[in-house]
Amino acid sequence: MKYSGLLPIAAAASASASAVHSFHPRANIASDDSGLADSYDFVIAGGGLSGELPRHSGLVLASRLTEDSNTTVLVLEAGDTGDDVADRINKPANAYYDSLSGTSYDWQYTTAKQTNANDRAMSWPRGKVLGGSSAINGLYMVRPNSAELDAWAGLLDDDENADNWKWDSLYAAMKKSETFSAPASDIQKQANIQYDESVHGTDGPIHASYPGITFDLVGDWTSTFNAVGIPSVEDASGGSNSGAFVAGSTINPSNWTRSYSRSGYIDPLPPRDNLAILANAMVTEIVWSDSDGDGGKTASGVKYAASANADSKTINVNREVIIAGGAIGSPQLLMLSGVGPKDVLQSVGIDVQVELPGVGQNLQDHISSSVTWATSDDTMGSMYKDGGTSDIDMSFINSATAYVNLTALMGADAANTLKDSASSGLDDYLNNIPSDSDAVKAGYKAMSSVVTDNFYGSDLGMVEVLLGLSGDGSVTIQVAQQHPLSVGRLYITSGSAFDPPTIDPGYLTNSADVEIMRAGIKFVREIGATEPMSTHLGTEYTPGGDVTSDDDIDNYVRSSIGTEYHPTGTCAMMPKKKGGVVDAQLKVYGTSNVRIADSSVYPFEFSCHLGAATYGLAEQAADMIRKQYNIPESTASASASSPSSSSSSSTVDDNSALISSPSALWTVLALSASAAVLTSL
Repeated sequence: MKYSGLLPIAAAASASASAVHSFHPRANIASDDSGLADSYDFVIAGGGLSGELPRHSGLVLASRLTEDSNTTVLVLEAGDTGDDVADRINKPANAYYDSLSGTSYDWQYTTAKQTNANDRAMSWPRGKVLGGSSAINGLYMVRPNSAELDAWAGLLDDDENADNWKWDSLYAAMKKSETFSAPASDIQKQANIQYDESVHGTDGPIHASYPGITFDLVGDWTSTFNAVGIPSVEDASGGSNSGAFVAGSTINPSNWTRSYSRSGYIDPLPPRDNLAILANAMVTEIVWSDSDGDGGKTASGVKYAASANADSKTINVNREVIIAGGAIGSPQLLMLSGVGPKDVLQSVGIDVQVELPGVGQNLQDHISSSVTWATSDDTMGSMYKDGGTSDIDMSFINSATAYVNLTALMGADAANTLKDSASSGLDDYLNNIPSDSDAVKAGYKAMSSVVTDNFYGSDLGMVEVLLGLSGDGSVTIQVAQQHPLSVGRLYITSGSAFDPPTIDPGYLTNSADVEIMRAGIKFVREIGATEPMSTHLGTEYTPGGDVTSDDDIDNYVRSSIGTEYHPTGTCAMMPKKKGGVVDAQLKVYGTSNVRIADSSVYPFEFSCHLGAATYGLAEQAADMIRKQYNIPESTASASASSPSSSSSSSTVDDNSALISSPSALWTVLALSASAAVLTSL
């Protein structure tokens, strides 16, 4: 049998989540702004999860902070609610076959032409919908390696809050967001899935599980890697993800739907008088008070508008503005508000409120390419072509994964040579940094030294390898660089929030990245030529058998690379003297009450998809804010602690247009930036 599945009723019985909430998918979503209060304790700019396509953290914060009925929060989301496309969102395999990428639910960003990638401008899709990129991504639920998080905390020097970002702290926060369900026994056996329930959460809002069907190709994944000396990973969620495994995905196994920030953190909530969520509301700038507070400029509110031609409106904030716009939206909003590099702000006529040269700098991304072969085996693509579109069929999502370290990738001698040359070349690369700021350059040197000195010679994955079965008659194995030394920047070119910023990721500007991608293509070919994987594969379609020399492979890499949908670094959490934008409490330097809570704060890339880490980051941010303001963890009638078994396509609740009242002690203005979590498709 080449693929197998289980009955939905059996899968539902295997789901570990025991609590089922009544479902209120629009109970806290406003139909318009006519009933909004004049002010809120917190305003959140961005109603998504910033992570993979980063941006789901805004809804996490809104849900957690309003567990206290005396705390008011407003979320402003630039995109639509997504109600009209709920079925396209909810079915996991629609990420391949009916994607929202390229529609009005996608920001449809495009990079500047990349000189080292054949002068190509590349598409950067980001979710423009409530739930952000977590509503349109590839559903991978993979956590960082513990060494990466500990290294991040090490970059924070003597910041007393640095321990919040070490593995132990963020691990607990990631588990808090999760409800794990083991695979059904037949799926586990055929796909050769290993897992350890002890490293997972049991009652969080986001489901992590496995598809209800699988294929023989998936089952032969880890054994093929074992045959070339790459070990299997028992469970990559426990802090060690180096090796081969079948990853969990954000799937609700009770009904085979996507589990994402809206369905997990918002839809299960009953009406809350202290929470309002307004879609189609683009935050255009932060409004500053005439008097500064402790730490610098004080935000008194935000302006928002439905479109470039619509009237702008102002909402006041009692406590904080929390930005959750992702690696693109968050630095853009800061710059539009007068916070950022002086030269950029002055070039578009924006008054400088806080000169912060690191805003928009340090832009990094996982870059990917692939090798594709013919196959006569069953794949998701062939099943879909033959009419396999039931809910359980459409639960399939690519999840066979491996993280391969530098030594395994290219051999010990070549790895040591590359480590030495990359490390010694960092000073020369500073000339490529698109900033005159000594602080920004010091930050790059600190970040990249961690990569070359600590990561290159360790067992950390330098590349991610993914099995793709979405094609009919073909199999793709993707390779994606995880710790690039190439960096770029993002900057605004006008004073309008409705004009996209210039996005220049600087792909392949550091020659070490070219060498790693070349080695990655060679390694993927080795996997394809090794049994048992080789028994499933026929002719190599791309790059093709005539692409063999290093120069040929380099040319293929330059012509084929694209985003793996994981940009980060543009509001880096590092010391200000090293080009940092936020401190270890996520507060923007030079401001007293503005935080950023999304994937833009990671100072370097992790060897993982960013969704799981960003759910954890948002949970950490909520705890920090509650502690600062002595907010109790829960006084509301219900929380999102236990996940609903329903999806966003369920019947709409009668209380469909509730507007929060201004009764709370203070309001969180949540600016919803929906583009934060696009995982690899």
